[in-house]
Amino acid sequence: MDILDAIILGIIQGLTEFLPVSSSGHLELGKAILGDQSVPEESLLFTVVLHFATALSTMVVFRKDIVSIVKGALKFEWNEDLQFISKIAISMIPAVIVGLFFEEQLESLFGGNIFLVGCMLIITAILLFLADRAKNTGKNVSFENAFIIGVSQTIAMLPGISRSGATISTSVLLGNDKTKAARFSFLMVVPLIFGKIVKDILSGELTYNSGNFTPLFIGFVAAFIAGLFACTWMIALVKKSKLSYFAIYCTIVGVITIIYSV
Repeated sequence: MDILDAIILGIIQGLTEFLPVSSSGHLELGKAILGDQSVPEESLLFTVVLHFATALSTMVVFRKDIVSIVKGALKFEWNEDLQFISKIAISMIPAVIVGLFFEEQLESLFGGNIFLVGCMLIITAILLFLADRAKNTGKNVSFENAFIIGVSQTIAMLPGISRSGATISTSVLLGNDKTKAARFSFLMVVPLIFGKIVKDILSGELTYNSGNFTPLFIGFVAAFIAGLFACTWMIALVKKSKLSYFAIYCTIVGVITIIYSV
């Protein structure tokens, strides 16, 4: 993988991890368009590096929230902060189950099946369209909501389903405040990303070639910077009910992808 491809894919990951247009789907499309010839292990390492970059950008954007939550939780009282962490833990249950027991079946879908990506992008568009028309409230995410949002996040493991789009839309459709829905959506994925990175490292499936350091580093930086921008922008868009623009985008890209695949 050359440096230009690394920059392009890094920007795609950084933007689409937060914007509701499916990072996994766009990475598959990007690799197909750029003709990525990386062996599976090298491609997996690059994907892990990009996800690590976007996880760090999330932590930077929500650094004050994270510090406040940790401080509150360390009081060891059943306060709002400890409850929030508990909700995050509950939301992770469906994804952890699928990741542990159905990982091979899931990974088999990431083999350049762009027809599937196109279909899932259209489903993402429908979710965004519905969520954009929901009324804003001041309601917090409940424990029951957290589990349902977690199920939505698990479904979003499919290439073409936007994780942020699916989780934010689900949360909003459940009647939760839009800004709080976005905050919960972005923070709930951080422990999952780090958990997946640790799992991949321990599995021994990641192979590193010193000759790949430059594209890996450039891709990391591109994804991190793009992630900072996209995360901040997405919070404002959700609050202002501007998701329909992304619904139109996902529909157009989905249709083009389906036509291209056949």
